[in-house]
Amino acid sequence: MADEKTPDLDKGGDASKAHIPTVIADELHIVYRVNGAKTGKGSATSALSRILRRGEERGVRKVHAVRGVSFTAYRGEAIGLIGSNGSGKSTLLRAIAGLLPAEKGKVYTDGQPSLLGVNAALMNDLTGERNVILGGLAMGMSREQVKARYQEIVDFSGINEKGDFITLPMRTYSSGMAARLRFSIAAAKDHDVLMIDEALATGDRKFQKRSEARIRELRKEAGTVFLVSHNNKSIRDTCDRVLWLERGELRMDGPTDEVIKEYEKFTGK
Repeated sequence: MADEKTPDLDKGGDASKAHIPTVIADELHIVYRVNGAKTGKGSATSALSRILRRGEERGVRKVHAVRGVSFTAYRGEAIGLIGSNGSGKSTLLRAIAGLLPAEKGKVYTDGQPSLLGVNAALMNDLTGERNVILGGLAMGMSREQVKARYQEIVDFSGINEKGDFITLPMRTYSSGMAARLRFSIAAAKDHDVLMIDEALATGDRKFQKRSEARIRELRKEAGTVFLVSHNNKSIRDTCDRVLWLERGELRMDGPTDEVIKEYEKFTGK
């Protein structure tokens, strides 16, 4: 298990905020149960499998997605999550957000975690305008706050730069436009803990720069940001600390440059 690191105060800002924990994962295990596991009826192997699974629900396969992960996150930190596909990054975020139960161990959070992913649900049959309002309300903003920040959200997303797309149904948007709008809605609110799953991988470099700047603002306002991305440059530009997961285990936890260098050696990139 990787050693827990103290945040870099030069990057994180206010020392009085940096040592206030916002998320603690304590030997966290997350297990998915998948229906429809194949048993190979009639074979000796299937008979042995049935014996070994005695007491478990028949036809259910267990996938151990997160294995004994422990770390502490602090106010003012931006933490990158890296690892191969299927390493447990998105599962870990969903567990922190309270969307997945722990099989073993605990997650403790100070404040309300908010999870933003490129697949976050907005209403395809409603206009972008209506989705901005409903999305803001769903995050706990008042109607007055949504109204005050509406134009800022639209401008930040950039979806109206080539037409009045905000008045069209979401189903007419490209995947990139929809993802930019989702990020813009989430970024309009100050968060205790904001978790972003691949949102910066969408859009052009101009939008990525705006997103990275907004994350830095959220950190200054005492929030904690988690960012999942396969783009190491976005991680380097945005995060001062990185958690590296492989096969559900925390392989390394430390300063961004150190962890990414080791990860690039591992992947050969």
